[in-house]
Amino acid sequence: MDRFARLVSRLLRVPVAFVSLVEEGRQILPGLFGLPEPWAGSRTLPLSRSLCRYVVASGQPLIVPDARADDRLRADPAIEDLGIVAYAGMPLTDGDGIVLGALCAIDHEPRTWGEGEPADLEDLAAACSAELYLRILSARSRSAQKVLETARAAAERARNHAERLEQEAQTGMDHAELLLRASEELAQTSGLEDVRRRLRDLFVGSGKPTYVGLLVAGEDELHRVPDPDIAHAVERAVLTLPADAAFPSTQAMRERRTVFVPDREAMVAGYSPEAVGFFDRMGFATVLCLPLWGSRALLGVLAICWTKRHEVNVAERATLTAASGYIAQAVERALYLDERISVARELQAAMLTDLPHTDHVEISALYQPAADDHMIGGDWYDAYHLPRASASDGEPTALMVTVGDITGHDMHAATIMGQIRSMLRQATLDHPPYSPAAALTALDTACSVLPIEAGGTLVHARLDPTADSPDWTLTWSNAGHPPPLIRAHDGHVTQLVEHDMLFHRALGPCDRTEHRRRLPPGSTLLLYTDGLVERRGHDMHATVAQLVDLLARLGDRPLDELLHRISNRLTDPSPEDDIVLLAVRTPVIAQR
Repeated sequence: MDRFARLVSRLLRVPVAFVSLVEEGRQILPGLFGLPEPWAGSRTLPLSRSLCRYVVASGQPLIVPDARADDRLRADPAIEDLGIVAYAGMPLTDGDGIVLGALCAIDHEPRTWGEGEPADLEDLAAACSAELYLRILSARSRSAQKVLETARAAAERARNHAERLEQEAQTGMDHAELLLRASEELAQTSGLEDVRRRLRDLFVGSGKPTYVGLLVAGEDELHRVPDPDIAHAVERAVLTLPADAAFPSTQAMRERRTVFVPDREAMVAGYSPEAVGFFDRMGFATVLCLPLWGSRALLGVLAICWTKRHEVNVAERATLTAASGYIAQAVERALYLDERISVARELQAAMLTDLPHTDHVEISALYQPAADDHMIGGDWYDAYHLPRASASDGEPTALMVTVGDITGHDMHAATIMGQIRSMLRQATLDHPPYSPAAALTALDTACSVLPIEAGGTLVHARLDPTADSPDWTLTWSNAGHPPPLIRAHDGHVTQLVEHDMLFHRALGPCDRTEHRRRLPPGSTLLLYTDGLVERRGHDMHATVAQLVDLLARLGDRPLDELLHRISNRLTDPSPEDDIVLLAVRTPVIAQR
């Protein structure tokens, strides 16, 4: 959110900007830039000092050249307390169109807002609204964990009650123990294999079943989840069942209800010869199949089997049904996590492209994913050789390097990242003499025409050997990205602060600029994404200063070691955002 405030300040050239969410009696400022104390420290403002409340109340933009001359606003205390003179605010909405707050730009002097400035602010508000909506969805995805925590507390109360009733029947104690173990053991599961492993020891007591199986629903079949540690004959015999198979488990799936088979006679009377033969081979006498219901659909079936006839009374069935609810919650979370982790790993492998082999410069990259497996990032790096200017194989070739960050932390952001990376490569290679600015301009144009909801930042750079000199030449164009760093051989570090605006489909093409700098022998170029220097509760400028100091002190080490040391020093053990680092070092002695 602070990034959006900085972008507003930078794009509209105002001293103050913030993201405001209006609540009853106050407004919260999750993102701010240029706001003085004490408001900056508390990140709150009373509604009596809020022009944003007018945006929320009307649901419409509020554009004011001079609030002191506006009949509606001239008496608002915010004008004097916050120095608000010119004000521009755009509504921030959730996925249902409900206005949550405003993205606003503030100037301390009267100002006639430029023709394109309200439109730019509106585009940034749309992007900010999308980010807020993603955070709302993320909060909802964590609600299942809160439900499990509530259930665990309820189970704890049940255990305390059971301890007070020392004369209660052993069967009742076993049932309470089952629910307690289910709430405790299944609350911490991380995948289907983990759920299946914990089911193995979940059921205890005199009525302990011989086998407990977990079957997950597919489109038209049930898939048995095998025990990852113990080979069961049941799981070797039948791993997949068609939905129309005449088995108790598939009946529970089709009819969406609990199915109880008390003995072999009931099995013979109600199910196929294949089912009877299977249960005879396994030695089962009694079977109970419970549907596992997720928040939106049937997830699968829990099959509980005994080798001796077992009477399942009303109390035990109620207990097993309650336990199946915990199991279903764990399965739903596991399916979600397994899918997200699988996709994240595939996308991570796709974005970690092989670095080009070169004998003339040293190059290394590091990608560190966010600790939250749900966070699929849009950070990436790229490096590739440009076509040779001559046919001489011994001559060094020019090298393109890119580091970028697509806005968002979901599948869409990762997909857009792959498209943007490929489009930028094509734009570069199609525009000799391979100008970084020309390639970015072509990318802007393509994004403004094609139906790609792309937005983010990147640095695109070219390194060329210099004729008759050991120096190399760096040419780069920066689309709103954190500044690259150059470390000279003597340890001096320079920030390349020149940049243009970020790229976004709604902003359209712009005149991209590029800059050049000579790199003497032994120079190290470092590119990185904002996850390295932006962390909640930390000042970004101070973190950048730490990065500069680390590069100055450690910059003569091998690049792989340098990148890992920087990452270990600056990042948390569980980073909230993806991190990319890419470094290129020119040779100390030119190789010709």
